Amino acid sequence: MIGIGSCLDQDYPQPIWNVIENEDLSYFIFLGDNVYGDMPNGSLKKMSYAYKKQASIFPDFLNNINIYPIWDDHDYGKNDGGVEYKYKKESKKMFLDFWNIPKEDIRHSREGIYFSEDIILFERKFKFIFLDTRYFRSNLMGKKNKYIRNESQEATILGNDQWQWFENEVKQEFDFLIVFSSIQIIPEDHSFEKWANFPRERNKILNILEKIKSKTLLVSGDRHRGGIYKKDDIYEITASSLNKPSSFPFETDKYLIGNTYPQENFGILEILEDSINIKLKDKSGITLNSIRLEY
Repeated sequence: MIGIGSCLDQDYPQPIWNVIENEDLSYFIFLGDNVYGDMPNGSLKKMSYAYKKQASIFPDFLNNINIYPIWDDHDYGKNDGGVEYKYKKESKKMFLDFWNIPKEDIRHSREGIYFSEDIILFERKFKFIFLDTRYFRSNLMGKKNKYIRNESQEATILGNDQWQWFENEVKQEFDFLIVFSSIQIIPEDHSFEKWANFPRERNKILNILEKIKSKTLLVSGDRHRGGIYKKDDIYEITASSLNKPSSFPFETDKYLIGNTYPQENFGILEILEDSINIKLKDKSGITLNSIRLEY
């Protein structure tokens, strides 16, 4: 059983962990904004405080399961930030130290925090790919929260090295692929951060996945609302937020299945012998939406 979630503010109450603990998880994926440590001037002073406080309030059960983290803007260091963030190297070190990433891990020696894991479950090989959508990302276009498409041929989300790495990873042998991205890949209609702000990049990743769409799942956070989406037989679950509910009550999208859910929520990926049950749950453990994918 795999838990997923994002947007966890160290200064807000975190009752949702009581429900998540009852799920009997083997893994938990932190999808970004795992603390809120960014400041308008880019200083990492608040980040240090945020990590220290969050470390003191994490529930004990997380020490007994496998944890995989990626970051988003608020634990990267700059709100909506990308390649231009001047303290990204220092922020990366703080991130890796906080999550106790071993010094021999390749994330310490290369740019960015992307990585992959191969996990065997029910004699099937699952490839988990964790993307870094911050360190290399080109500038957004438009006004904050009213972003428009950046059509430049040079504009990127992943950067050249990460793209090459990603393409090599998906060429390897596996039975099922799960791609974790801090920002949403499939949705198009809202005006906040998303892969669709960089249409060439979004088309590129979807085209790469086209050949394996029947055995691929996308997972994202960031939005302070949860939802399940489908495009051309590729599904995406967005699990957000663990303790910072959205102030916008309604949002939809052409690719949305059902509704979006602005209340506190988390996701569950229940991997079975022949299928994956994908569930979005609220802080009381009530299932908000779910789908089942067969292998």
